[in-house]
Amino acid sequence: MANKSNQLIVPQATQALNQMKMEAAQELGVQLSPEGYNGNLTTREAGSIGGYITRKLVQIAEQHLSGGQR
Repeated sequence: MANKSNQLIVPQATQALNQMKMEAAQELGVQLSPEGYNGNLTTREAGSIGGYITRKLVQIAEQHLSGGQR
């Protein structure tokens, strides 16, 4: 049995995170599979998508912590 360590703390965030992933891929010009399996991505492509999402999440957190001012 696999130990899944990347469980979401807020399960309702799944749809928003998937949307972010699709937006990131589109912005970066990476083609994601509509079936959900993306094992054909290079490490560089997957890392670019993850980095893009991380930057966006940090930006959202900074805006939230500053009271939405920017």
